[in-house]
Amino acid sequence: MKTVVFDLDGTLADTSGDLIAAANACFRDMGAGNLLDPATDAGTALRGGRAMLRLGMQRMARPGDDPLIDQYYLALLDHYARDIDTHTRLYDGAMAAVDDLKLRGYLVAICTNKPEGLARELLTRLGILDSFAAMLGADTLTVRKPDPEHLFETARRAGGDPAKCLLVGDSDTDRNTSKAAGVPSILVTFGPAGGDMAALAPEALLERYADLPDLVEDLLGKA
Repeated sequence: MKTVVFDLDGTLADTSGDLIAAANACFRDMGAGNLLDPATDAGTALRGGRAMLRLGMQRMARPGDDPLIDQYYLALLDHYARDIDTHTRLYDGAMAAVDDLKLRGYLVAICTNKPEGLARELLTRLGILDSFAAMLGADTLTVRKPDPEHLFETARRAGGDPAKCLLVGDSDTDRNTSKAAGVPSILVTFGPAGGDMAALAPEALLERYADLPDLVEDLLGKA
């Protein structure tokens, strides 16, 4: 069967607000106050905890490999786990598109570089975990995106053929994953880095979720 695999952060949901809040909690613990701005630093937030901590270190005039990054990374995850869905919102039409894909006969799954436990908790709180046939996080396997095996195994666990999958994402990591896997990618343009997606030359760009099912049929064929 054919599988549509979604990234999570910045693709299905805008999680940047809660991620930045967790990072700022760490910076306050350091005595530095809030160093990240939810309005302007959302793109960094969606690249993960260490990316946010590195940016904060730079704003404190500390090196990008400062030991505080590793020291505070687990603390950041703890802050995030305690307050994971205050600001997070699903993108408009995301779940309607997921439901449409399933009605057309496609399998749907999630492949994210968010730790699996946190991803599962967030999806549960959003009430959509059971909508997906499989969900693999950064630590589910010994590899993670852009290693294509992360994508392939997601398709397998969903019950699909890994050679007949497609990745919907929002970053160069997602594009590099699909290229390494030899499968198409669709990159969303409504995330914080949306304006940069065309330069990555995906098979398709997605401006609104209502268009996704038809794009999938164009790229994968009917289910």
